[in-house]
Amino acid sequence: MDNDITQPDPSRQRNGVVEGLYGEFTDSLNAKVRYSVSLTESALTIQKISSPGQDEVVFHLADCLGCRAYKVEDEADVGAFFTAYFYPFKRRWISTGMARQKVEQCFRVALVQDPLTNLQEAERWARAIREASIRQIPRRHDVKYYEVRRPCRVMVLVNPQSGRGQALQLFSGQIEPMLTEASVPYTLVITEHQNHARDLVRETDLSQWDALVILSGDGLLFEVLNGLLEREDWEEAIQTPLGILPGGSGNALAASVHHYTKSPPAWGKELLLSCGFLLCKGLVTRLDLVSVHLASSQRIFSFLSLAWGFVADVDIESEKYRLVGPMRFLVGTLMRLASLKVYQGRLAYLPAHPFTPQNSSLCSSLPCGPNSSPNQNSRHNHSTNSNHNTAHNSSNIAITTMRTEPQPVNQKGPPDSLLADLEQPVPEHWTVVNEEDFVLVLAMFQSHLAEDLFAAPGAAADDGFIHLLYVRAGISRLALLTLFMTMEKGGHLAIGSPHLVYERVKAFRLEPLSPEGAITVDGEMVEYGPVQAQVHEGIARLISG
Repeated sequence: MDNDITQPDPSRQRNGVVEGLYGEFTDSLNAKVRYSVSLTESALTIQKISSPGQDEVVFHLADCLGCRAYKVEDEADVGAFFTAYFYPFKRRWISTGMARQKVEQCFRVALVQDPLTNLQEAERWARAIREASIRQIPRRHDVKYYEVRRPCRVMVLVNPQSGRGQALQLFSGQIEPMLTEASVPYTLVITEHQNHARDLVRETDLSQWDALVILSGDGLLFEVLNGLLEREDWEEAIQTPLGILPGGSGNALAASVHHYTKSPPAWGKELLLSCGFLLCKGLVTRLDLVSVHLASSQRIFSFLSLAWGFVADVDIESEKYRLVGPMRFLVGTLMRLASLKVYQGRLAYLPAHPFTPQNSSLCSSLPCGPNSSPNQNSRHNHSTNSNHNTAHNSSNIAITTMRTEPQPVNQKGPPDSLLADLEQPVPEHWTVVNEEDFVLVLAMFQSHLAEDLFAAPGAAADDGFIHLLYVRAGISRLALLTLFMTMEKGGHLAIGSPHLVYERVKAFRLEPLSPEGAITVDGEMVEYGPVQAQVHEGIARLISG
């Protein structure tokens, strides 16, 4: 045997990746079982030597999270071991469909009687598998990727109260082992009170972290984003890659991130495992943020949604059912349907594209039902300032309610070039919605509103759009329930409801006229009153796939 087996034969390498690496090893638990193991740039292939007729088992390195070499404490054992960690898509054990499932492949190396030589050979295999797996990260052709530095230093922020209060158990039981398998060093921070994370990221030295990861519901990421944008160095700070791990009851961004990978739908712990896998792979994409101006002149930043009416009420009122987890939204929806309300208000928006007959469809890139009549809905229920009396339109959207003591607008963060002052009329080229009676107004910035609510099927993390949906008054309880039931699979835009309108916009303004109500931003209740927002395309970074 070569005296220096830690260095692979240069003739079997290409661009630093070992080609055609082959070895024969015993089972980690049964020395009588031997395997032939071969490594290529894209796969690890395993076959029992004692069963030559048995099919080969092929593990794709795109599904490999890491590989480590080690020696057991038994000094009498001269062998060493290497274990590769794979998370391939496999059929679920109980329900139908596919989901990522963990598979470990462990081998014992005992080529010679020298423990150090065996350990070096195990380390050679582990290193080759790790390096090959890094180069096999699955990428989508339509997405521009960045990569976090390796090894990635991660701050993991956990809200122990989120969801059913199980966030810490989810971290220690599922995420911590994955980080170890992928050799990702991390620091765990347990939040102690509201805005703890916001204050922390606003003041901390971010140079010591390559990524900030949130294990909680969407509210904790809302804190982190706004803390980053309150920093003096916000332009640099907002480039810090952000990871999301579902630990709350909504988990909308986590569901959206999973959806963007074009993987089969996942919920609960399967969704957590999927997001943990993406975190350890370390691919980063751009993320749109939306600046939201409130009546008090406060400006906040959102990554997910703004809701008024039915959706906001369900979000707030379902807090009392938090212990049932994601089911709380279903319970809240049924309760609110029993006492369905109509909300009065004024709505205007800046279309993503100028209005023409060719691009006015409610579902421009989505399938629509034959009875949806999207062009009719758009033309009959909207007006554009440039085609109507400007004074009349401005009175329809100007602020008429009492305002609280104004606070200075947060001047940090990107400027809002599309928005006029809230006390001024909307620009003339905006579209003003004629009707004033709504069941809900929902502005979506990602695909999912919750794990099981696929609210904006055409959305992407960095598409540069606000996906604006509103439901006009007059819809029946049954029709509204049908909308939300079909939203589970993103079919609500295709059922042809005459009361549902969908538009892709760049900015919007909403003025509630009903004296009581709720507005939520990323699931958090904000000041009730006039509000406007605009999208800032791709200014943040999101660990995705």
